[in-house]
Amino acid sequence: MADGVLSNVVGNIITKLGSRALDEIGLWWGVKGELKKLDATVSSIRNVLLDAEEQQKLNRQVKGWLERLEEVVYDADDLIDDFATEALRRRVMTGNRMTKEVSLFFSSSNQLVYGFKMGHKIKVIRESLADIQGDRNFNLEVRTDQERIVWRDQTESSLPEVVIGREGDKNAITELVLSNSEESVSILSIVGIGGLGKTTLAQIIFNDELIKNSFERRIWVCVSDPFNVKMIVRKILESATEKKPEDLELEALKSQLGRIIDGKKYLLVLDDVWNENREQWQNLKRLLVGGSSGSKILITTRSKKVADIPSTMAPHVLEGLSPDESWFLFLRVALEGQVPKNANAREIGEEILKKCCGVPLAIKTIAGLL
Repeated sequence: MADGVLSNVVGNIITKLGSRALDEIGLWWGVKGELKKLDATVSSIRNVLLDAEEQQKLNRQVKGWLERLEEVVYDADDLIDDFATEALRRRVMTGNRMTKEVSLFFSSSNQLVYGFKMGHKIKVIRESLADIQGDRNFNLEVRTDQERIVWRDQTESSLPEVVIGREGDKNAITELVLSNSEESVSILSIVGIGGLGKTTLAQIIFNDELIKNSFERRIWVCVSDPFNVKMIVRKILESATEKKPEDLELEALKSQLGRIIDGKKYLLVLDDVWNENREQWQNLKRLLVGGSSGSKILITTRSKKVADIPSTMAPHVLEGLSPDESWFLFLRVALEGQVPKNANAREIGEEILKKCCGVPLAIKTIAGLL
């Protein structure tokens, strides 16, 4: 088990459990109470997980405890994903043109049975986690949020496989990224709700040949939450040098950073940013002003407020796909691009897409299920 991997999974579970969508799901199936109990148990484990992952290198007892915990944590993560998938299927297939089988699946009696089964599964996993936590007979230090760094699945700069309907956005942002400005380093943000493809769009721009030829350095960093200047600097160094930097104090890291970006025209992508602390942003920006004229920082975020704090250029607000683009993406994923010959099948597909509101992630998820 690699260092930090279990922390990442636990952090993802807590994020999912805290989402508004899962809160609605809990109400639908009458399991909100069990989900809250699971959240409390997982959060309690998370408080000591960082220390346990550090101690396992020297303590076999801790390592064995983590291995037991790992199996149940992955089961919990899978269960939450299954739960969310069923809810998403329910949401997009409750139109007027449901088949008899789908209508039966979502009948009130079947919904009650499904909720009972899911509630039981959640309870079993929660009790298993609590038992493992109770079996711990060694001390672990509780780490604060400032000390704990939990990442979502780390995004990468590589190109995605399927991209539809973003040519206009790509051209507009590329033009801004390549534009000249009076400031040595300009900051631009891509803003939009989750699932719209902000990261995908940033990946396309990052890998564009014109962009590659216009910047001496291109650096990709997945920020996520919490926002920590030292951590971000380490990530920048790791991305730029392709090796993990030493665990140095911030002042020493500043010196290494200067050798990489000072006097060079660079493009830095900060993906999935949540920080609203203006002082922290100022501290980071002071470290990044050494680039030559034309250097750019491209941020992706769900929050307009987050974008407004560091940006020196007007944010690019990402919208949903058009109906035609949504249909084309749906066909690409569900039917390998083939238009269904059955008129009723097309009508059902169009009804489903109305529920997806042009959000590519929702379209891909439903199309994949079908």
